[in-house]
Amino acid sequence: MPDLILLRHGRSEWNELNLFTGWHDVDLVAQGEKEAATAGELLAAEADLDLQLLHTSRLTRAIRTANIALHHAQRSWLPVTRDWRLNERHYGDLTGKDKKETAEKFGMDQLKLWRRSYDVPPPPLPDGDPRGNWDDPRYRDLTREQIPATECLADVVARATPYFTEVLAPDLALTASRGGAVLVVAHGNSLRALRMMLENIAPEDITELEIPTGIPYRYRLTDDLTVVSGSYLGDAAAAEAAAAAVGKQAG
Repeated sequence: MPDLILLRHGRSEWNELNLFTGWHDVDLVAQGEKEAATAGELLAAEADLDLQLLHTSRLTRAIRTANIALHHAQRSWLPVTRDWRLNERHYGDLTGKDKKETAEKFGMDQLKLWRRSYDVPPPPLPDGDPRGNWDDPRYRDLTREQIPATECLADVVARATPYFTEVLAPDLALTASRGGAVLVVAHGNSLRALRMMLENIAPEDITELEIPTGIPYRYRLTDDLTVVSGSYLGDAAAAEAAAAAVGKQAG
């Protein structure tokens, strides 16, 4: 049976500042590096886990988390695929804005609608806004229309689902035939989209799923990719507390 490991990047510079990040590229802070190292140690401690392939987004915080974690898991040599479809949700005109100040300005109800509704995106970035990603060389293989100016979770699901079907599923089948596992290092919303699909979570429920930074989540799957089990590695209570802390960032 194939194993799939999902890992949200460690704490980043804009997590530290409580800013909406999305597609903006920031690095890890020291705590995030420590989280990534601990994640690698947790992966190494799973005696029956043989990591064979890596997938990440194209954002530095995910790439660095993967590099640090795999160093500590003694798997730095893994073949890697980096794809924009694993990027965080694009927060549009909220990009770079303080979450608490945004709540004070627009009210918690509006903020929650932008952050956690399934199909209501924040206001888009104006065309040509310097916060946009239209001229970023990491997306040179995309058309301008493919690079978002804002996204809701439904938009992330719409790009993550075919990525799973077209790219991850074949890799899971390959590693399963060799008794191995696939590691995906990405972001809160792209991982939420994958979990929604794998666990058949309803749109009205998925928005309440909080994903902590730096704690690997291990799925055991059947050959047809049905979930047999799923759980965080390490201390379950610590993972639950970390997830709850993520949900309080705006306040």
